[in-house]
Parts: sequence; structure tokens; C-alpha cells
Amino acid sequence: MTNPCTVFLELLGMLIGMGGWFCSLAATIMPQWLSLSTELMGMESYEQGLWEACVFQEVSGMECRPYDTILGLEPKFMLARVLMCISDATCLLGLLLAIPAMSQINCCKSEEGWRTKRGLKITAGVFVCIAGLFVLFPISYVAHDIVIKFFDETIPHVVPRSEFGDALFIGWAAGLLDIVAAVLFFASCSDSRDSEPHLVHHYQRQEIRTIDGSRKRTEYV
Repeated sequence: MTNPCTVFLELLGMLIGMGGWFCSLAATIMPQWLSLSTELMGMESYEQGLWEACVFQEVSGMECRPYDTILGLEPKFMLARVLMCISDATCLLGLLLAIPAMSQINCCKSEEGWRTKRGLKITAGVFVCIAGLFVLFPISYVAHDIVIKFFDETIPHVVPRSEFGDALFIGWAAGLLDIVAAVLFFASCSDSRDSEPHLVHHYQRQEIRTIDGSRKRTEYV
């Protein structure tokens, strides 16, 4: 019989993992990684992301333009682009591996099949955890670079400074959700089957011999 606690952990891990993947995908696509607004022109602001740069004006709205060349990107954006794409793919692969490993899927009901499901869940948890780390690293690196440049005393105060964009906060949320989902997958692997007592049948062979010593029949008790 399936443990209800295991089912709950699997479903919760799957839902949180899907939420982390959607947040990671949104952070990858969004152009709001760096936000720049000037005091001289308070009616407009500049947004910079991994794929394009945008200008937001209250009158005409937002206008975005993709980067002309990859070679012109800053190293931090190039690194973030690669790691975010790897994270999205790794998290999706982990979630796909977790689907057949769930207890609600009517396959592999034998003892050997249960071990296969457990192995798939552990693999899925490892993939989702790696995806979370791959999200947190570029997000935190870009945020650290923003903080360093914001408090750089060598830059004149009249020069506008970049601030955190919305994509950074969404990326942090995605990384934390992925790690929580991985922990739930690992916790669901501790099924109660390991602690259940197993009934072992012992067979005793008893031979009945006649008076002359010849074996008459064999009974099992």
C-alpha cells in the first residue's frame, strides 16, 4: 500500500519544481536584469537583460532592441546566459524523470520496480538541485557586480548607477524553489516499506522412517 506521506511529498515536490522552472524560464527571458534611471530624465528608464536592452518611457511605452552581436556582450551576461539555459534544461529533465517515479503512476509495482522508482526520484532530485545552483550563481554574481559598482567611490555621483531588476528577484525565487523541490524528492524516497516487518516462512523437513530404517515419506512443517 502506498504511503500517503510519500504521495504528498512527491506531489508537493513536483508542484514546487514546476514553479521553480517557470520562474527560472521567466528570469531567463525577462530584460529586467539591470535597471537604470536618471534624475535628469525621470520620465524614462533603461532595462538590460540577457538577450535585449529596453527603454521605457511613460509616453510611448517600452521599446526593446536585441543585441547585435554575442561578442559585444559583457562577460557576466555571457556567463549568465549559458548557465540559465543549462539550468532550464536540467530542471525540465529532472521533472520529466520524476513523473514515472511517482507512486501514483501505475507501473513498476514489484519490489524491483519500486527500487527503480526510488532511483529515478533520487536522480530527479539531483538534477533539480543542480538546476537551482545554476540559477543562483549567475543571479548572485550579477547582483554582486551591481552592488560593487553602485558603491564605487571612483565613479562620480552624477553618473547614473544600475540597480536590481525584477528578473534578479524572480531568479532568486527560482533557485530556492528548485532546492526545496529537490529536498522533497529526496525525502519521499524514505518509504515505509523499509521499516515494515516482513513475514518469513521457515520450512522444517521431517522424515518419517519405518522400523527397518527405510524412509517412508517426507513431510514439511
